[in-house]
This record gives sequence, C-alpha cells and structure tokens, in this order.
Amino acid sequence: MLMEQLVTSFIATAAFAILFNVPRGTLLQCGFVGMLGWVHYTLMTQYAVDTILATLLASFSVTLVSHLCAKAFKMPVIVFSVSGIIPLVPGGLAYDAMRNVVLHHYDVAVQLAVQAFLLSGAIAIGLVFSEVLNQLLRKREA
Repeated sequence: MLMEQLVTSFIATAAFAILFNVPRGTLLQCGFVGMLGWVHYTLMTQYAVDTILATLLASFSVTLVSHLCAKAFKMPVIVFSVSGIIPLVPGGLAYDAMRNVVLHHYDVAVQLAVQAFLLSGAIAIGLVFSEVLNQLLRKREA
C-alpha cells in the first residue's frame, strides 16, 4: 500500500510541476520532494499523529528539502516547494464540503470546510516556519 502511495504521489507532483512549467531537468527532483512530503505525512498519521500536525510537519519537511534542492540544482526554492506541497493539499475535503453544501447538509459541510481550512493553514505555517529557519541560518552563516 505504501509503495502505491509513493508512486502516485511522485507522479502527481511531477505532473503538477509540468503544469507549473518548471524546467524539465527538475521534474524528477520535484516529484521526489512531493513524494517525501507525502511519505512523511503518511507515516505520521499511521502512528496516530493528528492530521493537522502531520500536515504542518510534512510541509515543513517539503520546504527544507526544497531549499536543499534549490542549492544543489541552482534553482529558485519555489520550483520545488510549490509542486512539492501538492500531495498535501486537502482538495478532497474541500470538494466534499462543497458537495454537502449543495446537498443542504450544512452541519457536515461546515465541519469539512473547517478541517480543510485548518489543513491549508498548517501547510502555510509549515512553509513559513521553514523559510524563517532558513533565513536565520543564513544570517548566522554570514
């Protein structure tokens, strides 16, 4: 089961990287970054870590690996981080929330929408924390 998730997260990330017009030479690295983020998330949720915390930590790790790839391949960090967070985006939850709104199941819709909002916020906070850490380390080196 985990191997299937590895492959599909790699393919999904690389496919979105193509949509974002990243340089062809970085497609494999982008796929690898997204796959690492998804593995990190999956392993944490299997060990009973809350999904919001798991998403926060996985997006943090995606950005850390993105910074490493950016230095190694002399590309902007955004090339790797934007495509790398794609597997973590709660699109299914947002869809289910809107579906329940249309079906007039507002109680379920609000719960799903709040969860999707919290997961999206966790992704953003993970990206920001990693960027702040990177800036602090750069200042320390200088």
